[in-house]
Amino acid sequence: MSVIGARLPRKEDPRLLRGRGRFGDDISAPGQLWARIVRSPSAHGQLRGLDVTEAANAPGIAAVVTAGDLPPGLVIPVRLAVGSADLSPYLQPVLAADMVRYVGEPLAVVVGDDPYACEDAAELVDIDIADLPAVIDAVSAGDNENGDNENGDNENGDNENGDNENTAAELTLGYGDTDAAFASARHVVSIELAIGRHTGVPLEPRCLLAVPGPENPDTGELDIFGMTKVPVFNRDLLAGMLGIDEALIHVHAIDAGGGFGIRGEFYPEDFLIPWLATRLGRPVKWAEDRAEHLVAANHSRQQHHRIAAAFDDDGRITGLRDDIVHDNGAYCRTHGVAVAELTVAMLPGPYRIPAYRGRVRVVLTNKTPCGTYRAPGRFEGTSAREHLLDVAATRLGIDPIQLRERNLLTKDDMPHHRHITTLGTDLVLDTGDYPALLAAAVKEAERLGYRDLARPQSRGFGLAMFVEKSGLGPQETADVTVTKSGAVHVFSGGTSVGQGIETVLAQIAADALGVDPGVVRVVAGDTAAQPFGAGSWASRSTVVGGTAVHHAATAVRERAVQLAARMLEAAEEDLEVRDGSIGVRGDPNARVTLAAVARAAEPAGGYLAEGEPAGLSARRRFEVARMTYPYGVHAAVVEVDAGTGRVRVLRYLVAYEIGRAINPMLVEGQLIGGVAQGIGGALFEEFSYDDAGQPQAVTFIEYRMPTAAEIPPVDVLLAQDAPSPGNPLGVMGAGEGGVNAVGAAVANAVRDALGLAGGIGRLPLTPARVRALVGAAEGAA
Repeated sequence: MSVIGARLPRKEDPRLLRGRGRFGDDISAPGQLWARIVRSPSAHGQLRGLDVTEAANAPGIAAVVTAGDLPPGLVIPVRLAVGSADLSPYLQPVLAADMVRYVGEPLAVVVGDDPYACEDAAELVDIDIADLPAVIDAVSAGDNENGDNENGDNENGDNENGDNENTAAELTLGYGDTDAAFASARHVVSIELAIGRHTGVPLEPRCLLAVPGPENPDTGELDIFGMTKVPVFNRDLLAGMLGIDEALIHVHAIDAGGGFGIRGEFYPEDFLIPWLATRLGRPVKWAEDRAEHLVAANHSRQQHHRIAAAFDDDGRITGLRDDIVHDNGAYCRTHGVAVAELTVAMLPGPYRIPAYRGRVRVVLTNKTPCGTYRAPGRFEGTSAREHLLDVAATRLGIDPIQLRERNLLTKDDMPHHRHITTLGTDLVLDTGDYPALLAAAVKEAERLGYRDLARPQSRGFGLAMFVEKSGLGPQETADVTVTKSGAVHVFSGGTSVGQGIETVLAQIAADALGVDPGVVRVVAGDTAAQPFGAGSWASRSTVVGGTAVHHAATAVRERAVQLAARMLEAAEEDLEVRDGSIGVRGDPNARVTLAAVARAAEPAGGYLAEGEPAGLSARRRFEVARMTYPYGVHAAVVEVDAGTGRVRVLRYLVAYEIGRAINPMLVEGQLIGGVAQGIGGALFEEFSYDDAGQPQAVTFIEYRMPTAAEIPPVDVLLAQDAPSPGNPLGVMGAGEGGVNAVGAAVANAVRDALGLAGGIGRLPLTPARVRALVGAAEGAA
């Protein structure tokens, strides 16, 4: 039997649809206290005083904590350390002590018996901040290499030597002689493109509950509910900051209304709430409201690209270069400069580029700090590269699709070594036939009538290609156990953030063991059940976590066959595994169930050799040397209202090479959801700030997200023609392919609709920006 590739319903859905999910705010503990974070109202300034007396004396308040109450020197460390840059001066303190650097930075915590009392008491904290000028424009700050630093303090940008310390890091990646390529080029095309500041905006804001050990609070035992994504890492980091054994901390698996890169990283609150629980000896719960979330959780994107390509007379790329400014906000958080590195590492995409140089400067500003958001660095880089190619096609007089065809790597080029290292691994494009997928996508778009739909003057067609990365290591661990009832239990280090991990891992285990997926129970993200997990991020759950489950389940199968051979007095090679049982081929009466084999594996089961371990279970680890690289094509048809500047996406196509789809229905759902988020970033979503660093988008009135009315029909062409050679399942990740190229495809479609000779300049394409483009196009005509 094979359940891999089947469109099975999600195992999670019956529970969730019946309202039986356990999300962060659904979980409470007897006698719990509530916490409210006091946050900076200023973007930048000297913290001269913080008077908490009135708040501490308010009714129902148990404690008010400031930086002076915490152990000294507490900062949030980098989880993904890349490159050689020393980021230690730019790490965020748990609570600000002397200087504030963005609106929303935590200053204090109020703890009490009632959440509303805590909110009222938080308003009583008297905050004295001497405001300083705010750094808002990263491009100006990054370009001012010898100018004065406006951050004005030693820890984050004190300009004692006249250097520009707004730049936290600078990375340059590439290969070949780009200077020579551009010097000898017959044509050089360049554009500038700014990418807006976005965030993931999951359905539920963050929530955390920390419960000290009930029997003896002094032991340091803690139960934590609410950490997602990387619970083992967060547990170990928290244990070190608290100075306790990590085995005393149990992070429980919970449901999460979306992750998208921003949920589950270690934030200041992830230390504060457990620390308060241990200090007060009572459970402490914190639930973030939406306004708080929009200024406190990680932002992402916001890059400015100056990108250029060199071409020969036939339109073949001879060189590519990009100079990027990455606005990282006030601090370097757990991702360090990983987004910046991924931008320049992945920017060449699916093309044959003989010489490439990408330079990125990570600039600090007085805004909410940045982290990752679905397809970090790739949404940005793909937007810049693919928009440049459309502009180049116009300048060179070549059809945009033909220009791409001439420059794509082919199947014969695989594996293709980029001679670039990113996230600690060599960038080797492992497999693929890029021209074949482009041809299939163009054919599908023609079949569906995209060109005809785009023919009216106010409409345009845009296409973009991309390469993704997935399956980042270094490892994932899984346990698989068959119990005496015949049930299969999978304990994975991955986590559930809404992506369907329970269903996918159940299908993989069921396939290896020859059982119905309905008998498989998956526990993901519980540090007690799987203490060696690396979590769900970087589109790794299926590739790395799934392969670990495959290895563990295969080991259990081999063990079950070994024991069944003893039970049936048959040779192992004569046995077959199917339908939850093991039997002799051709003899329907010689068969035992997996449940019976599990009972035989007990110490008193009668079939174990001396010294042989009991139980029908296995733990296996899958280690990754290199990532795998799925790829795809996006196409969009848009309609532009020249009078209002409104852009409406009429139809959207995603063609995606997945290698092997464990559950095609879930892959298609991931891609469609990614398109919706990409349309948000292309047309609607943007955090903006005034000159004083005050955020201008603190509710969904200002931070505009697309609704179902703005999302068009999304067509999906799912290819499984290039199985990954890097894992036995042949799988590649699906989580980020739907969002990667949306900005580029929409920008190219709008450019086509408006008949622009140059680029669109900036994403998102808000009505005001589109009106400006219309005016510029009319002026040029």
